[in-house]
Amino acid sequence: MFRWVVETREGVVVVEAHGKLDALRAPDAKAELHERTAGARAVVVDLAKLELIDSSGVGVFISLFKRARGEGGRVVFAAIAGQPREIFRLLRLDQSLDTAATVADAVAQLRG
Repeated sequence: MFRWVVETREGVVVVEAHGKLDALRAPDAKAELHERTAGARAVVVDLAKLELIDSSGVGVFISLFKRARGEGGRVVFAAIAGQPREIFRLLRLDQSLDTAATVADAVAQLRG
C-alpha cells in the first residue's frame, strides 16, 4: 500500500510518502501528487516513511521536480533513508536534486 499525507508548514507544502512506490502504484501516486501540489511554489517531500522505491517511483519525483522548476517553484527531498537512500545515491539524485537531512531543514531551505 502507498499513500500521501499532505500538510502546510510555514507556507511550504509538506508531502509525506508512506509505503512502497513502485510500478504498480506510480501512475495513481503521480496523479495524486500533482493534484495535491498544484500551484505550490515550495514543496518538501518527506521520505522518512517510504519503504521502497523503483524506477517508476523515481519518475514520480522527477516529474514533480520538473513541473515545479518549470513553474518557478522548488522541491526539496528530505529524510531519505534505507532502500530509497541507496536508489538516490546510485542514480546520483542526491547530487542533482535538492535534499535535506530533515523536514525542518528542508522547510528552512525553502523559506530562506
